[in-house]
Amino acid sequence: MRADVQNLFIGIHMLYHAHERDLTVSEMQPELERHGYKVGDREVKNELERLTQENFLTAHGDAYSLTGAGIEEFKELQSKLKELCNEGLKPVNAKKADTMA
Repeated sequence: MRADVQNLFIGIHMLYHAHERDLTVSEMQPELERHGYKVGDREVKNELERLTQENFLTAHGDAYSLTGAGIEEFKELQSKLKELCNEGLKPVNAKKADTMA
């Protein structure tokens, strides 16, 4: 997976988990690895800081929590993901794919 796409998915995972509870780097890294991402502490910290700079998370000590803007962003992402899943998870029509090649 391309790094930019992976970072998008990681950000979405972080917003989801922040919606559930406060996040820490030490908790998020194994959670992301459980989902198949190969990330170190530094990458996790950088993404948490990016989400904080965008006002989606707020930092307090070692923990990060979801802001009002983060909740709104997460709701919008949920809507777009639902639409994308409805379209993107349909079986690929092999005949159509062959004619496009």
